[in-house]
Amino acid sequence: MSKKIFTRRKFLFSLGALTAMGAVVTGKDELKRQQILALDDPDCECIKYPGGESLRERAAKKNIIFGAAIRYGQIKGDEQYAQQVAKECAILVPEWGLKWHINPDPLRPTPETFDFTAADWMLDFARTHNMLYRGHTLVWYAALPPWFENTVNHKNARTFLENHINTVVTRYRGKTHSWDVVNEAIQVKAGHPDGLRQYPWLEFLGEDYIDLAFRLAHKADPNAMLVYNDYGLEYDIAEDEAKRNAVIKLLKRLKSKGTPIHAVGIQAHLWGDETNFNPKKVKDFFAQIADMGLKILITELDVIDKDLPRNVQVRDRIVAKAYSDYLKVALEEPAVIAVITWGLNDKYTWLSEFQPRKDDAPVRPLLLDTNGKRKFAWNAIARAFDAAPNR
Repeated sequence: MSKKIFTRRKFLFSLGALTAMGAVVTGKDELKRQQILALDDPDCECIKYPGGESLRERAAKKNIIFGAAIRYGQIKGDEQYAQQVAKECAILVPEWGLKWHINPDPLRPTPETFDFTAADWMLDFARTHNMLYRGHTLVWYAALPPWFENTVNHKNARTFLENHINTVVTRYRGKTHSWDVVNEAIQVKAGHPDGLRQYPWLEFLGEDYIDLAFRLAHKADPNAMLVYNDYGLEYDIAEDEAKRNAVIKLLKRLKSKGTPIHAVGIQAHLWGDETNFNPKKVKDFFAQIADMGLKILITELDVIDKDLPRNVQVRDRIVAKAYSDYLKVALEEPAVIAVITWGLNDKYTWLSEFQPRKDDAPVRPLLLDTNGKRKFAWNAIARAFDAAPNR
C-alpha cells in the first residue's frame, strides 16, 4: 500500500474518532459528507494526463489486454462511439448480445430459435478493428427468456442447457478469446451450504450444473479460455469476505473434479464513496486464485458515483482515485491478464438506470465523457498500465 493511500484512509478513520468527541460533525449525514470529501485529492498523480497513447497500446506493452463491454445498438448507431471503442480497446464484449434474453435483440426469442444478429455484428466489428472477442455469458440467473418458466423443468433442463451451450459456443469456435461460462452463481445469504445462488439451474440440475456447463463449453471450443465471473469481491466488509471465501471454495471443488476452468472474472463494480478498501485483502484473494493455476480478468470495471459530490471536478477526481487504488493492487498480480470496463463513455452506462444520482445530475462513472473526451479516470487507468509489472 502506498503511503498516500494509507494516509487518506487513516484520515477517514480519524474523522470518525473526532466525530465521537463532537469536534467535527453532528450527524451521520455530515460525517458521510466529510468522509466523501476526504477522498478527493487534487494533487493525486493519477489524475495527470500521461500522454496520447491509447489504453490498448499501453496495456499491450505489459502483455495485458484492455477492452470494454459495449451494447450492439449503441456502437452500431453511433459512429463516433464506434471510433472511440476501436481506438482504445483490444478486446470487445457484447454487453447484451450473448445473454439469453434482453430486448430489443434477444438471443433466445423462442425455445426453438436463436437470433445471432447482434452477436455476429459485434464479432465482425471486433475482427475489422483487430480486436479480440469475448463471450458473456452462457449461464446466468438473470435475463432468462419469458418462455423459460413454463418450458424448462427437471426433465428437460439438461437438454436445454446442452443445446444452448453447444449451439452458441460452436458458432463462435476459434473466434472467441474467452467465455464467461457461469456468471454470479454465488449468493451466500441464500442459505445454500456451498453459498450457491438459488435459481432454476441449481434447482433442476443440482450444484453440478456448474461443472457440466464448463465441460460442455470446453467440448464445443477446446481453445477458448473458460471463466467463472462474479461481483462483490472488492471490499473489506463482511459480505464481500464471505463471498470471497465461497468463491475460493467453489474454485477448489471445480479444480478437484478436473473441471476445465481456466480463469476467474472479477467484475469490480467499485463504489466511489466506499472507504473499506483493503489492498491486502485484494492481494491475498488474487494470490489464492493464482495459486490454483488460474488466470484473472477484471471483467466489468466501473465506479459508481451516485453519492459523490455534484461538483464535476471533485467527483471525477474521486472516481479516478478509486480506479487507481484498485488497479494498483490488482495489476501487481501477474495472473491478471485483462482489464475490461463496463462501457467506455458516460453517454452509455448501465449506471444511469441502475444507480442514478438523487440530484438528477448525469452519472460520470467511465473513462470518456459524453463528448468522448478523456477524463481523469482515463488518466488513472493509463498510469496504472504504465506502472504495472510486465507479464
